[in-house]
Amino acid sequence: MSRQEFVLYSGVSVDRTQLINIRNGLAGAGRGNLGVPLLLLVMMGMMMLPVPPFLLDVLFTFNIALSIVVLLVSVYALRPLDFAVFPTILLVATLMRLALNVASTRVVLIHGHDGGSAAGHVIEAFGNVVIGGNYVVGVVVFAILMIINFVVVTKGAGRISEVSARFTLDAMPGKQMAIDADLNAGLIDQEEAKKRRSEVSSEADFYGSMDGASKFVRGDAIAGLLILFINLIGGIAIGIAQHQMSFSEAGQVYALLTIGDGLVAQIPSLLLSTAAAIMVTRVTSSEDMGQQVQRQMFASPKALAVSAAIMIAMGLVPGMPHFSFLSLGAAAAAGAYWIWHRQKQAVKKTEQEVQKQQEMLPAQRAAETKELGWDDVTPVDMVGLEVGYRLIPLVDRNQGGQLLARIKGVRKKLSQDLGFLMPSVHIRDNLDLLPNAYRLTLMGVSLAEAEVYPDRELAINPGQVFGPLNGIAARDPAFGLEAVWIEASQRDQAQSLGYTVVDASTVVATHLNQVLHKHAHELLGHEEVQQLLQLLAKSSPKLAEELVPGMVSLSTLLKVLQALLQEQVPVRDIRTIAEAIANAAAKSQDPAAMVAAVRVALSRAIVQNVVGLEPELPVITLEPRLEQILLNSLQKAGQGSEDGILLEPGMAEKLQRSLVDAAQRQEMLGKPAVLLVAGPVRAMLSRFARLAVPNIHVLAYQEIPDNKQVTIVSTVGQN
Repeated sequence: MSRQEFVLYSGVSVDRTQLINIRNGLAGAGRGNLGVPLLLLVMMGMMMLPVPPFLLDVLFTFNIALSIVVLLVSVYALRPLDFAVFPTILLVATLMRLALNVASTRVVLIHGHDGGSAAGHVIEAFGNVVIGGNYVVGVVVFAILMIINFVVVTKGAGRISEVSARFTLDAMPGKQMAIDADLNAGLIDQEEAKKRRSEVSSEADFYGSMDGASKFVRGDAIAGLLILFINLIGGIAIGIAQHQMSFSEAGQVYALLTIGDGLVAQIPSLLLSTAAAIMVTRVTSSEDMGQQVQRQMFASPKALAVSAAIMIAMGLVPGMPHFSFLSLGAAAAAGAYWIWHRQKQAVKKTEQEVQKQQEMLPAQRAAETKELGWDDVTPVDMVGLEVGYRLIPLVDRNQGGQLLARIKGVRKKLSQDLGFLMPSVHIRDNLDLLPNAYRLTLMGVSLAEAEVYPDRELAINPGQVFGPLNGIAARDPAFGLEAVWIEASQRDQAQSLGYTVVDASTVVATHLNQVLHKHAHELLGHEEVQQLLQLLAKSSPKLAEELVPGMVSLSTLLKVLQALLQEQVPVRDIRTIAEAIANAAAKSQDPAAMVAAVRVALSRAIVQNVVGLEPELPVITLEPRLEQILLNSLQKAGQGSEDGILLEPGMAEKLQRSLVDAAQRQEMLGKPAVLLVAGPVRAMLSRFARLAVPNIHVLAYQEIPDNKQVTIVSTVGQN
């Protein structure tokens, strides 16, 4: 017998894969994969086949138990998405209850003349015990339950689910933009971004399903009312016509059974409607309903104290039930005192900790009586972050601060993008700053300063929004965009209006990322270059050995790499850079000439960084006569000289203005601003153009790779 097939005794060969599929199918059935189809078959059977009274009792009891379980799961769910299957369960439970209605109707109409227990003990109990055997009381109770379910619970829940679905769908673009912004800033990885996108999509699907599920509940309430009247009329007609009962006798017998049947179905319907209302009124938070109520309703003792005073005052009015009002007022007053006492103890504990820290400071100063030494000379931090005292929780892991992790993510992404290790960011508090302010320093010199609110979130206007927001008007520190500091509860509203919403830690991290990227060339020093050479020695030992100090000095190599970083060219490809420098060093030791040679070698990477994978490169060119003037001027000043060129002020101003206009036109079209010039004047024009347009890319003719097609979009310098 081969390993591929088993030969059965009957002589039939069965493929091994078929046996595996059969086994997996049986295992799936055992794990409950047949549960829902089986339930649907049961419901069809209840509608089509006669059901004995005992089985009806069991099914009615199961229906009530299922409704109670669903209600409790809705109460204890931490988030609405934790019970995302609720709309499906609501549909199945509704269909099951309607199938039970059909089965019980058949039993009531066929066997109702035999007495109260003919339709089962559950219906009999609800007809006799709950409404006291009085069908008039039963009609009134049923009508009240219908009004509560139909007019109050179902109508409100349907409206809330409709609005929630619409606002959730409107907020999806803003939430997706926020996720993309965090991903681009290096604050989250791909897996976390995928998880967040899935949550946003699931949330929209859930509220859309709840909008539809509310219609199930509303239709169920209407169906219950119609079924009651049909059963009542049909029962009286059957009793009079078939069983020779009087009208009053038939009315009493069949009314009790019908109303009992209606109440048995209506109570689970009310429980499920309440569960649906709880699910759509929940605010997304990692707390169950009890925790939310305790945290939000009983946070302030003032409300309880005023309520206690009102209850006691009402209890002292003559004629009022004194015991009820006075006892409840006393309980509310005791609760208010307990909450106030607990809050007072918490504040006192905090003050004691602050005082203890302040008392330790003089002791620390007194201990510093030793002689001064070089250890007392504080070295200058390469990159520093100074924060006001209200921003300390952002950088304290014990208080849930996420800024340290965000800064680590920024450093990692910049190091990967630029090709060298970003230095550590030294964080310290500064009492000279405003409480909510922070300051970014480079080599001890302040570069940027801004103000953030740790208990709020920043809603940034990306360019097009659909309404204003209430909050503190500000500007995004990183890019200068209009923004508003809003409460955390306004996040969904802001995203639905088109704002990009980020927290305070993200604002600081993004600002730091922008500053470090701009000043990356200042962060590269001799030690970092030495580390790059060691990396090069692992892959190309001969090249690294010959380059430094054989061809160029370490300082010259540092100048070349800094010049590349200053023009936003990464130094990741150190092997290509080293080979280009080695080839250029044989002809000239001028760093500018080496930079030009390296840029030609990295032309594909430089152009791809500008336009991506687009085959077309839109460029701005100089008017030929102007370019010739610049070349002649450069020759007079000395080839490769860093002194610049000789331009009269009027020509320089006109050239600068033309570059700004051309760059703005490209920006309006969503294209990058690229200036294409002759190789000898590229370095000079790059420094000149960046003063007017910081984001402009200045390329030489030699730096255009073969796979890119150049398209001239404008020419500057024309009269």
